[in-house]
Amino acid sequence: MKLRKKLFGDKAFYKMVLAVAIPIMIQNGITNFVGLLDNIMVGRVGTEQMSGIAIVNQLLLVFNLSIFGAISGAGIFGAQFYGCQDHKGVRHTFRFKLYICLAILLIGIFILTVFGKNLILMYLHGEGQEGSLTAALEYGRQYLWIMLAGLLPFGLEQVYTSTLRECGETMVPMRAGVTAVLVNLVLNWLLIFGSLGFPRLGVAGAAIATVISRYVQAAIVIVWTHGHSECMPFIKGAYQSGRISGGLAGKIVLKGTPLMVNEILWSAGMAMLMQCYSVRGLAAVAALNISTTISNVFNVVFIAMGSAISIIVGQLLGAGKMEEAKETDTRLIAFSVFSCFGIGGTLILCAPLFPMMYNTTSEVKAMAADFIRIAALCMPMAAFIHASYFTLRSGGRTVVTFLFDSVFLWCVSIPLAYALSRFTDMPIVPLYLCCQLVDFVKCVVGFILVKKGVWIHNIIESKGYGEGMAASDEG
Repeated sequence: MKLRKKLFGDKAFYKMVLAVAIPIMIQNGITNFVGLLDNIMVGRVGTEQMSGIAIVNQLLLVFNLSIFGAISGAGIFGAQFYGCQDHKGVRHTFRFKLYICLAILLIGIFILTVFGKNLILMYLHGEGQEGSLTAALEYGRQYLWIMLAGLLPFGLEQVYTSTLRECGETMVPMRAGVTAVLVNLVLNWLLIFGSLGFPRLGVAGAAIATVISRYVQAAIVIVWTHGHSECMPFIKGAYQSGRISGGLAGKIVLKGTPLMVNEILWSAGMAMLMQCYSVRGLAAVAALNISTTISNVFNVVFIAMGSAISIIVGQLLGAGKMEEAKETDTRLIAFSVFSCFGIGGTLILCAPLFPMMYNTTSEVKAMAADFIRIAALCMPMAAFIHASYFTLRSGGRTVVTFLFDSVFLWCVSIPLAYALSRFTDMPIVPLYLCCQLVDFVKCVVGFILVKKGVWIHNIIESKGYGEGMAASDEG
């Protein structure tokens, strides 16, 4: 009975949690579902087109998660500032996000423009497939050049959306996301296949549709925020001054740099893992693309729960409610993990059905089904790791999260994948399984760190950041 009370809350608790998590789940779910449809549409065109896009999207993931990591460092402060109703503090974290995202945008465009072709070539392997590899390269380059135009709206949307969520507003980002993915879906249908008299653009059409939908999403969030300054006070005067309190900026850099570096290294690590898998041929790349796209649709529950932990626990810590934060965090982790047992079981049963929607070889379809089963089997483990990561992050323990996440990836997972792919003849499916199961070590480490309570920490207590910044806003 005591354990049940510790792991499970009452109706009011779950109502509060779902009020935060469901809009995020819906937004992520629809985004990933339309991403699935997008993937299927391109997959209906051919394996080379699908593989080219999959490689570029793996590269763009590094940029996307660099933005996410950069704003997350400031977001830790934003959630805690909002928890104690310090709107000036939220405003300055917002400005910090804008500056850091602009810097990442310029760096990202430079790297992808200058080194894009060579980066794509790293993933193209296979004996006797020269024609297919050349085609995949050309489709990938075509897709990349168009997608560069979507990096700016993506960064701006992330800055606004993250700040709105830290202030408890999750519905507007959800509506913007839903609208954007519907626009993307319609434009995909029109431009990939040339429906209703539109030109048949294939891969280029998929990229154009994605870029336009990103501008739509950013416009909705930005216009709403500035039009509702009475309920989002942080936006008042946000652009009147570009100043940020030196003390706060230093704290954000101190806490946020490990988080940003972690996201960059983690996303680069995932790209490196894919490169290791790609040694087994273009079929492995295509199958992993299918598996990842399908898995992302089902992963929305534990992904959203991670965001909920960051917001809810962060606000409780900022308000000084340490015991309540600890109890809430335990229940949130339990809810996320238990949910994924059911979701993972469903995905295992449905695994053979999804690859059948793609116009690809039977080898790729069978391989993709095996990858999906492995991802489903590991889903509860992934949920616990994800929840542990956001628990540690909510209290500002970013150095710990850096060691927990990307250091483990680069020191354990990648060396294992590299060794198995280069120095053994192990088939790709058991190789992939070995690389996924090694994450069980992270579960053990995460359990110890969360149970010890090293994350229970108010990072803004008695700092007076908001009060000290009043003059710079008004001057």
